[in-house]
Amino acid sequence: MVLSTRPLNVLTLFWSLSSRAHAALTTVTGWGDNPTRLTMAISLPANVAERPAVVLALHTCGGTGQQYYQMANYDSYAAREDFIAIYPSTPNDSNCWDVASKASLTHDGGGDSTSLVRMVKYVIDKYNGDPTKVYVTGASSGCMMTNVLMAAYPDVFAAGSCYSGVPANCLAGSPGSSPVSADPTCANGQNIKSGEEWAALAKAMYPRYSGNYPRMQTIHGTADSFVHYKNFGEQLKLWSTLLDVEFTRNVTDTPQRGYTTMVYGDGTQMVGISAAGVGHIVPPIPALDMAWFGLG
Repeated sequence: MVLSTRPLNVLTLFWSLSSRAHAALTTVTGWGDNPTRLTMAISLPANVAERPAVVLALHTCGGTGQQYYQMANYDSYAAREDFIAIYPSTPNDSNCWDVASKASLTHDGGGDSTSLVRMVKYVIDKYNGDPTKVYVTGASSGCMMTNVLMAAYPDVFAAGSCYSGVPANCLAGSPGSSPVSADPTCANGQNIKSGEEWAALAKAMYPRYSGNYPRMQTIHGTADSFVHYKNFGEQLKLWSTLLDVEFTRNVTDTPQRGYTTMVYGDGTQMVGISAAGVGHIVPPIPALDMAWFGLG
């Protein structure tokens, strides 16, 4: 497969079809050093809890935070569970998160990943957020960045849940991270490594870290030819190695018909969900994400 601009047009249509009537997000400025010119918006529940959880929600290539807010539809959960959701946007590289540069693939390296963590820390400080209940989610490019953040900042995030992405470092060294700028090897499912090799690359992103890694839930469609389904297997290799869990069983037609949940260990640390016949991207399932985060 050769990458083209067509998927960006498809995503634009997807955004328009998934749009709903939502209140506007609150734009935040002055949240910290911002070398990659990201913008930050948040969704606050009517009554912020004393120690709210924080959810970082990351848009696809060609998207914005406002569009992912419409797509993810977390508001009803935020109102009930009293968490604060952050919806950042990137203006760079066709609105794709940087998951390729050394800066973004390094803990405190000064790239997109560092700026996103600064947003999280700003919310924790301003709203007395619970630092043990910080979660990350996203789709496509947002799932790629979810993998990066969980590997580079395992001391910040408790868990991640994401759709149609690739493992951290899959695009390392690529000239860009978008369909028009990236080396296509990763998206084509041709960057194949062992779990130990992926884990070594992830650990090198934050070599001083010796603690546990965040819990992972990743979802991918079997008919995805844009971010090839093989990348689902590579994510499973990476996170099963980092979390030291092995595949134990499949649960069919879960969380919905045609989806298979692949359970690792006892299922509390890692699951993979294979969506039969689904292309790019798997539509986010808010109840699934919230349950994984313990917020549903």
